Amino acid sequence: VLGWQQFEAMGLAGGRTELWVHYIDHNMLQVDFRNADDHRYLQSVSAKYGALFSRPGNGICHQVHLERFAEPGKTLIGTDSHTPNAGGMGALAIGVGGLEVIAAAAAGRLHLAMPKVVGVHLIGQMGSWVAAKDVILEVLRRLTVRGGVGKIMEYFGSGVSGLSVTQRATICNMGVELGATTSIFPSDHRTKEFLEAQGRGAGWKPLSADADADYDESLEINLGELEPLIAKPHSPDNVVPVRDVAGTLVSQVCIGSCTNSSYEDLMRVAGVLKGKTVNPQLNLTVTPGTKQVFTMLSQNGALTDLIAAGARILESTCGPCCGQGQAPATGSVSVRSFNRNFPGRSNTADAQVYLASPETCAATALTGVITDPRTLGAPIVVSTPARYDVNDNMIVAPALNPKSVEVICGPNIKPVPVPRPVADTLRCRVLIKVGDHITTDHILPSGAKILALRSNVPAISEYTFAAVDTDFVRRAKEWGGGFVVGGVNYGQGSSRDHAAMAPLYLGVKAVLAKSYARIHSTNLINLGIMPLTF
Repeated sequence: VLGWQQFEAMGLAGGRTELWVHYIDHNMLQVDFRNADDHRYLQSVSAKYGALFSRPGNGICHQVHLERFAEPGKTLIGTDSHTPNAGGMGALAIGVGGLEVIAAAAAGRLHLAMPKVVGVHLIGQMGSWVAAKDVILEVLRRLTVRGGVGKIMEYFGSGVSGLSVTQRATICNMGVELGATTSIFPSDHRTKEFLEAQGRGAGWKPLSADADADYDESLEINLGELEPLIAKPHSPDNVVPVRDVAGTLVSQVCIGSCTNSSYEDLMRVAGVLKGKTVNPQLNLTVTPGTKQVFTMLSQNGALTDLIAAGARILESTCGPCCGQGQAPATGSVSVRSFNRNFPGRSNTADAQVYLASPETCAATALTGVITDPRTLGAPIVVSTPARYDVNDNMIVAPALNPKSVEVICGPNIKPVPVPRPVADTLRCRVLIKVGDHITTDHILPSGAKILALRSNVPAISEYTFAAVDTDFVRRAKEWGGGFVVGGVNYGQGSSRDHAAMAPLYLGVKAVLAKSYARIHSTNLINLGIMPLTF
């Protein structure tokens, strides 16, 4: 909503893009009028200004885009940090802030510092029960959440051909947790097969690095040497072999999110659970990533297998990954096939969230404790479909007569604050001092209660730094704003513009930190908050 509000505040007439799609996938929980009003606003503003509109229920944006729009060699920017998911298709896909998307749509160009390129050489083939999730967890184990800052991760080598497009997308999706600008795979025969199965074979073209390509940095991974891995609380790079934590009691398992909700992922999960029952001491949720995935699981009987086993089937949305429901029990362990396990992101402050592959999650759901899937015996083999169920009936085209469209604003939608020019001299008190790796969830939490306020900056700003210091907002108001002091990698995680807009509204003039996450740094600059570096 905020991006469109900025678009309207700038008085723009439309976008200069080849393709413009607006997705509804984060704020789906309609506990009162606010999200419903936002959906009406977003559909009407998309119709008026020329964007395709993916209706609620059509699916998570990154998975839908991979299925229906992404093509090799295309450039994509999106207002969610996991936009690089499309790199699995051979697209250069970059997550940016909302104002950057609006500016790029209006001007037809995007400005960013040229990243370094890291060549990730994949050799060998994955063994039994090793998943694409384990590949990116291994990269995170080696490089950490700071290892990709200012870099593009380019995957190549003989091991690439053994990975399907959706497996490659999983790796690119979670490459964001490295801090990378984006990740990308070649476009080859596997890419062609996927596009043809989606009825989009005409969009295929071969793309790969030159044989003598030179990289700024290099990394080699022998896929055959990998084993099932898991990220322990509270960071995606806190990675160990699953066997090291096997036996840990678990109260919840969640499978889905934009990282692992594809047809192939959930077919493997259904294969593990078929004819069995989820352990009685835990809850299992499964989120099909798109309507296409949901439909195909229903048609082939896999959905019945999941339901019969006791899985709770959620709608095709970001859901618990961004704190929209399914908060774990107090002090309990939740194992998730998601991409982030930052403190409090699950909406339970003291929950212990682990990140693992869908296969590890499914094995854990059966036993009630963290379980190495290799103990299950023969692996579940799932082939890429020769033909996906293609039905774009939930994509709404923009209006043929835009002038006739009325943009509908509900009472919770407030005008976006317009920042003032930055003064030549800034003299303020320090409002708060925080440590290293402060995420956008620390700065402005997610969750159903708070995300419903995204179109109301004055209201959402009341939760600024709520997870760190409940007195921050009062202090900012009484002092008339001030400075924030941080450590390394300040602002990692979500591309959430509100993590910059809410501090701006409260009078924050500058942040002083040792280093910044790329998207948050740009969001601060675009809104007039100085990201100063020690």
